[in-house]
Amino acid sequence: MSKSSDRINLTNQFLIAMPSMADAVFAGAVLYICEHSERGALGLVINRPTDIMLQALFNRIDLKLEIEPLLHLPVYFGGPVQAERGFVLHEPTATHYTSSLLVPGGLAMTTSKDVLEEIAFGQGPKKFLLTLGHAGWGAGQLEDEILRNGWLTVEADPNIVFDVPAEQRFTAALSLLGVSPATLSGEVGHA
Repeated sequence: MSKSSDRINLTNQFLIAMPSMADAVFAGAVLYICEHSERGALGLVINRPTDIMLQALFNRIDLKLEIEPLLHLPVYFGGPVQAERGFVLHEPTATHYTSSLLVPGGLAMTTSKDVLEEIAFGQGPKKFLLTLGHAGWGAGQLEDEILRNGWLTVEADPNIVFDVPAEQRFTAALSLLGVSPATLSGEVGHA
């Protein structure tokens, strides 16, 4: 990668863990990349629900959540970095939240409590996924993992994030590439 203009940008892409993924934390994971630059990358795992429900999390932060369909939605494991911090991946909204990152061409990611307050009042984004923690990579680290056959990448589809059941997101993300889990190999190929 000689020039920054030649650099691949994985923002608004899915990262799909290959069978060769050495890090057990990410085995079988699908991540949504919120930010990728020469300094590194930040992503959220979208297919690892925890046993914590939204109602319990909202109670912990002194917010009352009474909207029935939302009470029993799971909080997701977003990654091992800042595991105690909430990250809300949501559809872009007209509302500007205190700490939001609008992903170019994609979704939005908010870390401030105001988005949770809006959700509790039924006025927040209609489609969202709440994670605890995120995944992060230093400069060049993610590119190196891809070169070592750790990840497949494909443009993200918001429907997979919000409308496909968590246990089917890995297969659904692979299908965007025309690949099934049975055809994946952990071997690195060299021409």
